[in-house]
Amino acid sequence: MGFIWGIPYLFIKIAVGELSPASLVFLRTAIGTVLLLPLAATRKDLAPLARHWKWILVYTAVEVAAPWFLLSDAERRISSSLTGLLIAATPSLGAILAWATSGQDRLDRRRIVGLAVGFVGVAALVGLDFGTNDLSAVGEVLLVALGYASGATIISRKLSTLPSLGVVAASLAITALVYGPVGIAQLPPTLPSPAVVFAVAVLGIVCTALAFVLFFALIAEAGSARATVITYVNPAVALALGVALLSEPLTVGIAIGSVLVVLGSILATRRAPPSTSESLTQESARPIRSSP
Repeated sequence: MGFIWGIPYLFIKIAVGELSPASLVFLRTAIGTVLLLPLAATRKDLAPLARHWKWILVYTAVEVAAPWFLLSDAERRISSSLTGLLIAATPSLGAILAWATSGQDRLDRRRIVGLAVGFVGVAALVGLDFGTNDLSAVGEVLLVALGYASGATIISRKLSTLPSLGVVAASLAITALVYGPVGIAQLPPTLPSPAVVFAVAVLGIVCTALAFVLFFALIAEAGSARATVITYVNPAVALALGVALLSEPLTVGIAIGSVLVVLGSILATRRAPPSTSESLTQESARPIRSSP
């Protein structure tokens, strides 16, 4: 997952060179819908969604519809590597959301330090990266990070009992329908270059259809807050591809900020040690299993 969601920034950057953000979001979600919706229907994974349609819409808005447009728009003005690094703030935002909305995942001193370090890293990315002049694009990417953190929380608390394939297929189909009119109208009059066609195909097949199925499985295993830890790997992938393939600069701000953001995320998402009573309860309830 860390690799699969580390490569979209490269392909988004390539695609928005010839496609509008609305067209790109439409094409990406349309491909994902074509691949996943028939499978979800065959497996009868769509019917259980009806009673939860409000949360399906909220999840679609914060995880797919708004973030993918904002990402595409932002990458018309900032580098793909900087975009991927800013998205690494997602785990820290997820930790704040988990604490603010449940109160069960407490913030100890270590996690507070982690949050502070992470946000200093974001400031370093923006403030020391002299090639970044469009702060509105940076703001768009940080909103995306907040949306991703919110989406993971919604999956864990409101949609965890639903078939994951049905949720993914429905959210992609809804987004494709929403962006369809504008996205189709803004398509270029001629077929885009082979590089753009390939980029859209990778985004739709690998980074959307395959990625979402794997992400739901990851959340089921690790929980919403821990699942966002895949963004520890995303920045390295995005940075390496941006520098190697697009000749994007490796600035002082990126060098310092990337280390601080990842370090802060690691500290902020480490679970606080349970109290003695909680430890005894968990130990007594833990099933016996053989070593792996």
